[in-house]
Amino acid sequence: MRTARSFSLVVVLSVIVSLLSGCGYNQIQTDDEAVKASWAEVLNQYKRRSDLVPNLVNVVKGYATHEQDVLVRVTEARAKVGSINATPQMLNDPQAMANFGKAQGELSGALSHLLVVTENYPNLKADAGFRDLQAQLEGTENRVTVARNRYIDAVQTYNVHVRSFPANLTAKMFGYSVKPSFAVDDEKAISDAPKVDFGNSGTSSSGGK
Repeated sequence: MRTARSFSLVVVLSVIVSLLSGCGYNQIQTDDEAVKASWAEVLNQYKRRSDLVPNLVNVVKGYATHEQDVLVRVTEARAKVGSINATPQMLNDPQAMANFGKAQGELSGALSHLLVVTENYPNLKADAGFRDLQAQLEGTENRVTVARNRYIDAVQTYNVHVRSFPANLTAKMFGYSVKPSFAVDDEKAISDAPKVDFGNSGTSSSGGK
């Protein structure tokens, strides 16, 4: 008797799993996890950038004593970014995502302006510590761009799936809804970052992304 009940339970569970798979449940789970993983990488790269800011500001401060307004802007922008609590719930909150993107865009703009200002200080540009920090910043900006684009792609894949029949019925049943994408304010200022002279020979390398 017990064996028969166990067999029946296995059959029922198998049918449920089959139905969930056929109606898109498993794929929704896969796509949702891909969104979370790609977002974690976005946050990781933004943190790398934020961690570079204090040292960069300190080096610039040692040479560009008359650029306090620029340095204050960078410091305040970094503080604003740090004040935002990037919780997992943010992924489903369009306004929270917009606020986060705006804050990151302001920091990008402030850093871009800072690099423009450093062009006026040859001794600063020749400083090995500054050049190393700048190279790290440029590399991080590139990684931010890659991570952000992967996140946007992951969200697009997820959204298409939860809108498609019959997965949309499953998504509604289990509380999965369309997720907001991620845009950064002042995107043009970021992508048009200044060219920076890394040495005294006149050669230059593109900053930013």
